[in-house]
Amino acid sequence: MSLDVYTDTPLVAIVGPTAVGKTDLALTLAQRLGAEIVNADSRQVYRQMDIGTGKPTEAERTLVPHHVFDVADPDEDFSLGLYRQLASDAIAKVAARAKLPLLVGGTGQYVWSVLEGWQVPEIPPDTAFRREMENRARQLGHQALHDELVGIDPEAAARIQATNVRRVIRALELHKATGDLPSVLLWSKKGLSESTLVLGLGMDRRQLFARADARVDRMVLLGFPGEVRALMEKGYGPSLPSMSSIGYREMYAYVQGECDLATAVEKTKLETHRLIRRQNTWFRATDERIVWVEGQESSRAFETAMRQIEGALR
Repeated sequence: MSLDVYTDTPLVAIVGPTAVGKTDLALTLAQRLGAEIVNADSRQVYRQMDIGTGKPTEAERTLVPHHVFDVADPDEDFSLGLYRQLASDAIAKVAARAKLPLLVGGTGQYVWSVLEGWQVPEIPPDTAFRREMENRARQLGHQALHDELVGIDPEAAARIQATNVRRVIRALELHKATGDLPSVLLWSKKGLSESTLVLGLGMDRRQLFARADARVDRMVLLGFPGEVRALMEKGYGPSLPSMSSIGYREMYAYVQGECDLATAVEKTKLETHRLIRRQNTWFRATDERIVWVEGQESSRAFETAMRQIEGALR
């Protein structure tokens, strides 16, 4: 089954930056509505990466059905196309059971690929080309690869940060394989269905940064360094795309003795702040497709979200 079959079926997305409270809101809404949660976080798809990704706990996942969590090992290739297929299938199956799907997460590409029906190219990886590009990035710097993409497709380059070497290489790889512009291949879309409600959970940035910092401290107390050590002992190294996630590379440096814990924690907090800024470019306050809900008070956020959902369902 595919989500495209269910374009007239109600779907609610809960989006926003990390640490804003999406998981708690989604759980409360799902229990009240008898809904089911579909993941839209690019790191929560990986098994054994629980603490550092802020994944819902086992106890939380017993409260309501959760989908598209723990679907890949840390060393498996996991593409946007595969994500869209898994999420679309999950949403279709939830809808077929006459349940409300809640698409929840802060990965903009994942969210919009589903909501807008992106036509993601199914082009297999070119291992030799990727290795060549990775070597060039090491020798010349990541900006050299990004400059090459600018020359081929300025629109794609504007959407992909130069520091995100993996995505830059994928765009170049698509161009090499097809001769087409990566922006056309990656972001061909159908548009947002009228039966879709997008709720954006927002918060004052200073308060959000404080919440994000507190969450990093809590992850450490829950055993984040031990989680990274266990992954390392299983052979999952820092060069893997999964292990490039914020916090994992910093904790890897700590576990390897390259820095102390305080330094790793501080770097994780700074990178999380940068992530929040990037997420705000995917979910803009001026985007008229998003109905924004103030997240400072969880009870008020829940009441506002319920009113919006009940109105949309009517």
